[in-house]
Amino acid sequence: MEANIADSNKERIVIVGGGLGGLELAFDMLKSDYQVVLIDKNNYHQFPPLIYQVASAGLEPSSIAFPFRRLFQGKSDFFFRMATVEAVNRTENTLQTSIGVIHYDYLVLAAGATTNFFGNQNFEQNTLPMKSVAESMCLRNTILENLERAETEEDEQKKNALLTTIVVGGGASGVEIAGALAEMKKNIIPRDYPDLDANKLKIYLVNAGDRLLGAMDIKSSHRAEKDLTEMGVILLQNKFAVDCQNDELWLKDGTKIPSKTIIWVSGIVANKIEGIPAESIGRAGRLLTDRYCKVKGTENIFAIGDQSFVEGDSDYPMGHPQLAQAAIQQARCVAKNFKAMAKKEPLTMFKYKNLGTMATIGRKCAVAEIGGQKFGGLPAWILWLVVHIRSILGVKNKVVILLNWMWNYFNYKQSLRLILKAKSSQK
Repeated sequence: MEANIADSNKERIVIVGGGLGGLELAFDMLKSDYQVVLIDKNNYHQFPPLIYQVASAGLEPSSIAFPFRRLFQGKSDFFFRMATVEAVNRTENTLQTSIGVIHYDYLVLAAGATTNFFGNQNFEQNTLPMKSVAESMCLRNTILENLERAETEEDEQKKNALLTTIVVGGGASGVEIAGALAEMKKNIIPRDYPDLDANKLKIYLVNAGDRLLGAMDIKSSHRAEKDLTEMGVILLQNKFAVDCQNDELWLKDGTKIPSKTIIWVSGIVANKIEGIPAESIGRAGRLLTDRYCKVKGTENIFAIGDQSFVEGDSDYPMGHPQLAQAAIQQARCVAKNFKAMAKKEPLTMFKYKNLGTMATIGRKCAVAEIGGQKFGGLPAWILWLVVHIRSILGVKNKVVILLNWMWNYFNYKQSLRLILKAKSSQK
């Protein structure tokens, strides 16, 4: 199999991963002095901050995904290839991929991160992650299927397990999906499933730490805890999950919670690519880089986004936050330096500018920390809506999401609660 990429007299930049960082870099390098090749295992870009809304049947997958080939139609010296990257050959400056060998002059690793199960096979096999559109669709199907089964289940113990959802992880993803499910319990279940007693639905949020949203101020944490508790979410703080067997989540204190829907959002680990020097790999698999985002021990390999750990920034000794803004800012810095290299101009060190942090909890409930200001409630919720609408690619997607949110605000009667499964064709 051949990658079928035309030779060029320009130096070639290969970008692995079309997430927020990789996509930003690809856009910035169009019409530059380089040939650009973007590689991703999917043929679409997905918008991670709204994946939980797909999982809770608030949005369709197509609203937060956009095909790469549509984004780059008609662009010269740009190539997209859908492939899985298997290894880097630093001696030959090549990538081994599922579609063959691809040569690079400069390589940018922006392949992001995946769910961290901390080496526990039972967590990996028996819980539901929520890191991609495909995983969110699986989660949505599971939630809806379990509600359907609960309506006809006569065994009370089995029925309770079907009606119990456990979210493991007290970060932004855990808070957001728990809040979305709590709103579903209040506004949707009584109407869609009148034969179920909505009061018997239980939503647990299990957090190993002593407060939610540990990356935010304690004031924001307390606000989120208060809002979720008022919405009916059962918070279990300082509770460490140790195993998951027989449709039960086991906690370190000996507690066992029966559930057919256990959502795992308890951490991430950088995606691994073979061929990177062992000394260049840091905590949680992140690639250690200098202040120019160049991978330690290499000359022409860079890393950005969730996959990278920029060393030497005294303001962030533990690494920059694995957030959208960090990935985008790193991409812009690397793009600027590539252009400077082509002109033999001085390079610019990466400096992260914290634009703030937000997390939504439910309708009119959110927390935000912007420019030293910490606030919540309706103002934070409206700001969250505006920021995310602006960040979505495509006018159509912006309009669809805005209309969905407006419709949901007033009546929650959107027709998105479909159980859809891919079926392989048999020939």
